[in-house]
Amino acid sequence: MNTTINETENSFFASKKKGSDIKGKLIIGITQLAVVLIITILFIILGIIIYEGRAKFSWEFISSFPTNGMTEGGIFPALIGTFILVVVMSIAAVPFGTITAIYLTEYAKENSKFAAAVRFSVRTLAVVPSIIFGLFGLGFFIQFVGGGVDKAFNGGELHWGQPNILWASLTMALLTLPVIIVSVEEALKTIPRELREASLALGATKWQTIKNVVLPGSISGIMTGTILAVSRGAGEVAPILFTGAAYYLATLPGSLSDQFMNLGYHIYIMATQSSDVEKTMPIQFATTLVLLILTLSLNLVAVIIRSRIRRRAK
Repeated sequence: MNTTINETENSFFASKKKGSDIKGKLIIGITQLAVVLIITILFIILGIIIYEGRAKFSWEFISSFPTNGMTEGGIFPALIGTFILVVVMSIAAVPFGTITAIYLTEYAKENSKFAAAVRFSVRTLAVVPSIIFGLFGLGFFIQFVGGGVDKAFNGGELHWGQPNILWASLTMALLTLPVIIVSVEEALKTIPRELREASLALGATKWQTIKNVVLPGSISGIMTGTILAVSRGAGEVAPILFTGAAYYLATLPGSLSDQFMNLGYHIYIMATQSSDVEKTMPIQFATTLVLLILTLSLNLVAVIIRSRIRRRAK
């Protein structure tokens, strides 16, 4: 009798285990299929861009100005304008985002209503459409701040109260700020609390603990936030439509109060407002290829810096 019961139980558990194994293999297969699908789509997109843009892509294309109504020539001013935009945006957004994340993680109390309001604001900013940031930049930075500066120091003559690369960069900084804050905050939370307590027990102040223990340990997260911000900022077009991007410029921007050409905006112009869209198709794909290379290069620089900082910390 006992033998029969044991055999029944063994059969039941064996069938249950077999069913679990099948479900496990099915889940693994689905996840692997999803990964393969994503990688395939990525390579298809890259393949199309490289194939269509290879004929026009050259050093002359990168280093020359557009000519003949932008149906010929290169993209040098757009390339320089995008680079300046990303650099100024990073200088404005990364320190401010890092400081905010440090406050939320290290100084704010768990039940702080102010910290809760800040987090709610960050989450709200993250879901605001990018075109709204462009309209905000037009109203606040250009008309309010820039117009106020011109009235106070330039006798009302337009200098800062008009679209330029500074206002476009600050608008883009606001767009990327939630990404940086969330990334840095999560990186700071990975540092064990025991390390903080040990530092404080040895007589270090709160700031010394943050500077010498917390920040060095979370530098990779800070750089990750920077990389994500750079990637998004380099490709966004809507926030700079009203704040600084120009249709065409025959010269490079000489100061932060000048307008600039942008790779993303240049692609948009070529695709929608060119005098001959079909003729400029190779320029569109070659410009897209340059934009991808620029973004990847900036990301690579950030990764190299992060790796060197990690090695020094060890």
